[in-house]
Amino acid sequence: MRKLLRNLWRIITTPFRIIFWIFRRLGRWIRNVGSEIHSFFAEEIEDAPVGDALSKAWDHPQELLVHIDALRKHLLRAVAALVITTALSFTFFEQILAFLSRPLHGEKLVAIEVTEPIGTVMKVSLLAGVALAFPYIAIEVWLFIAPGLSRKARIWGLLAIPIATIFFLSGMAFAYYVMLPAALPFLLNFMGITTIPRPSSYISFVTAIMFWLGVFFEFPLVVFLLAKLGLVNASFLIKQWRLAVVIIAVISAAITPTVDPVNMSLVMGPMVLLYFFSVLLAKIAQPRETT
Repeated sequence: MRKLLRNLWRIITTPFRIIFWIFRRLGRWIRNVGSEIHSFFAEEIEDAPVGDALSKAWDHPQELLVHIDALRKHLLRAVAALVITTALSFTFFEQILAFLSRPLHGEKLVAIEVTEPIGTVMKVSLLAGVALAFPYIAIEVWLFIAPGLSRKARIWGLLAIPIATIFFLSGMAFAYYVMLPAALPFLLNFMGITTIPRPSSYISFVTAIMFWLGVFFEFPLVVFLLAKLGLVNASFLIKQWRLAVVIIAVISAAITPTVDPVNMSLVMGPMVLLYFFSVLLAKIAQPRETT
């Protein structure tokens, strides 16, 4: 009878023991992760000159192979995330294409080649996939370079990831809501010649503009981090503003569909403002002893 009651008690308490075991393992895993995160941020690397680091890598090439293998793993995870987000974007292709076509104000895209719709689908899905996977890709980049950074640089790099995502999406939003509505009427009716937009050319144009402006909007954040690490300073940037404006003009001409002053100014103006905003951020971020 006692054995029967014992077995019955075990059967009744089995679900509770399983739940307790799961929570105990979960708590142990959380403690281990927390300990690893604490040691990761608390560890301070030894500051060595670049020459010594290169000499050490030359004398011990097996250590370089470890970094290459780590880079391979980070790249594989980043690519896997991009594949997942691109596949997810593919399922919403029609909605994304309709959104990207709004600046045409009712103009329909007309394909004249058999494979053109397929290429359009892939470009749209890839752009949306990059936008969705950008935070995770930034985390993988940070995880790869973080072990070689100081404790302070690791913390600033981690904090920069959500801000970088916001800047990237802001650049894409500027291209969509400001530049495209101003540039497309000029391009589609240049010299009174009506243009019928094709999916391949239109999507290539839109995705290129949105992607590169998203990348260029990262410039203030990059300057801020470099100034925080003491690699650049505000005085140097302000002295080189003329050269910066020339470089910005060249870049604007490269990514702008036409070289007319109206469309170029739509790209060049915000980039010049971003440069001087970067100077302000560098002034705020640079160490006090360099001011």
